[in-house]
Amino acid sequence: MTGLLFQAFVYLCAAVIAVPVAKRLGLGSVLGYLIAGIVIGPALGLVGSETQGIQHVAEFGVVMMLFLVGLELEPRNLWNMRGRLLGLGGLQVGLTTLLVTAGAMAFGQPWTIALAIGLVFSLSSTAIVLQTLNEKGLMKSDGGQSSFSVLLFQDIAVIPMLALIPLLALPELAGHGAGHGASHGNGDHGAEMSLIVGLQGWQVALVNIAAIAAVVAGGHYLSRPMFRFIAQAKLREIFTAAALLLVVAIAFLMTLVGLSPALGTFLAGVVLANSEFRHELESDIEPFKGLLLGLFFITVGAGINFPLLFDNVLTIIGLTVGLMLLKALVLLGLAFVFRQRGSDRWLFTLALAQAGEFGFVLLSFSVQNAVIPADLAALLLVVVALSMLLTPALFILFDKVVLPRSAKGQERDADEITEKGAAIIAGMGRFGQVINRVLKGNGYQTVVLDVSAETVDGFRKFGIGAFYGDASRPDLLHSAGLMDASLLVVAIDDVERTLEIVKHARRERPDLHIIARARNRQHVYELYKAGATDIVRETFDSAVRASRYALESFGVHPHEAEKLVTVFVDHDRDAIRRLAALYDPDIPVFENVPYMTLAREIQDEMEETLSNRSPDAHEAVKRAWLPPGSKPE
Repeated sequence: MTGLLFQAFVYLCAAVIAVPVAKRLGLGSVLGYLIAGIVIGPALGLVGSETQGIQHVAEFGVVMMLFLVGLELEPRNLWNMRGRLLGLGGLQVGLTTLLVTAGAMAFGQPWTIALAIGLVFSLSSTAIVLQTLNEKGLMKSDGGQSSFSVLLFQDIAVIPMLALIPLLALPELAGHGAGHGASHGNGDHGAEMSLIVGLQGWQVALVNIAAIAAVVAGGHYLSRPMFRFIAQAKLREIFTAAALLLVVAIAFLMTLVGLSPALGTFLAGVVLANSEFRHELESDIEPFKGLLLGLFFITVGAGINFPLLFDNVLTIIGLTVGLMLLKALVLLGLAFVFRQRGSDRWLFTLALAQAGEFGFVLLSFSVQNAVIPADLAALLLVVVALSMLLTPALFILFDKVVLPRSAKGQERDADEITEKGAAIIAGMGRFGQVINRVLKGNGYQTVVLDVSAETVDGFRKFGIGAFYGDASRPDLLHSAGLMDASLLVVAIDDVERTLEIVKHARRERPDLHIIARARNRQHVYELYKAGATDIVRETFDSAVRASRYALESFGVHPHEAEKLVTVFVDHDRDAIRRLAALYDPDIPVFENVPYMTLAREIQDEMEETLSNRSPDAHEAVKRAWLPPGSKPE
């Protein structure tokens, strides 16, 4: 008991001291944890062999992290990522494996060992990268989303890798792998219990599919009744226990069928993304995820074999730097092919240039299956750990070098905004182009901003003035003439950036007329609360026009059809104002009882008005067709 308390004291003390210091120095929490591990392990010797066992537990933090990531994604968003997931992820794993394999063979390794090394080094650190991206607020950037797509593909790719590695076994290594090599390994994880031992390949595939189907179906149909039942007890600790039980049960099931626990919990998170219990699940699991991830990073630092590193310092440093440069070149090439621009290109390149924690698993598994010699695996383990240790330094390089240069480029563009206009248009896509053409055609001067340098340069060739820059930056918006303009049109298709611009503009200019583009009705409610004057849904007006054509196809006179759709538009605008007061972003629309009740009342009112069953319907149509302020005769 005393020994356990001492270990807990050492690990917690190291984290509490090192992480705040690292954060204050601008190094980030991950590097703080890694340094803490190095200090209490190789430097002071306060922890020893128990680090391996603790790391097996701490790796569960990665599982929880992917569950929380899944909660932030709707299935539709995951489907929209399929291009990046398969394209970026597949090419990154394939090209990196191929190049590392070729390099290992060039150094005299047999092709089987070289291929195993290529598979190990093709993976990156999900734990470090996602933790750092979230910490720095870069997760939702284009580079962050691309990095996440590649990491998710890598986690999925571990499954076929585990199936392939035993086929690469060398007879001369048989009998020498057990019990040697990977100090970080957990290749025997879950070996005591398995549902697929002795099954043929097609049977294993069926079991895997059934397990995934069980996770998806259970998350969709069983989790909500279960959580509703538990919530009735009104005991927070029981709900927390249930949340942990859900994650542990799914991870255990995935382990039993030979799949990645992280993949299973990620799918469960995606299924529960629309659940009314999503936010409570996040708040309950987040503290455990943070502690376990921090503990995992500490064990990585504490487990670095510094005697082996010092004995082979040039070899290990050369392999580490060479690996990171090779992966960076592959990633940079893919960033160009997939048309990532500016800082996003470098974020994607620098974030994924390391080896990952699954490398520990694959190396241990390779040694046990007589694929890689134990002494070589021990050397490669240090390379994996050292590359992970260097990753925070790459993020610092991104913060201190890449971002300032990108920001300077935007500041120069902003300084060049010497024109002033009656209207500022943020966004020069298909939506903003039409508005700009109408205003310019009627003699109104506009100042147009867009984040795509390619778009801005293209329009300049047509003689259409535009400026490169992000309108969500307050300084750039002010340079464009926010304090003097009469109108701001927010025509970008990014939901969060739209809200940021509207909130800032309304705070600075309470009298400003703001027209904002909305993606859907929920976005309308948020923009309404943010202070937008007029809100236009992307497809609403085109749908209204199509409705008018539909009425005309049934023989309604075009003049009368125009009146009817005008009534509909006015009624819908009023309905949105009434429903906005009841909209709650934390409650799914179909489960918000007051909202649904009012929506049904509004629908009945609309049908009654348009079908002329109401005594006031004729007057409503007349009023809709008259100019503002006029009264029907």
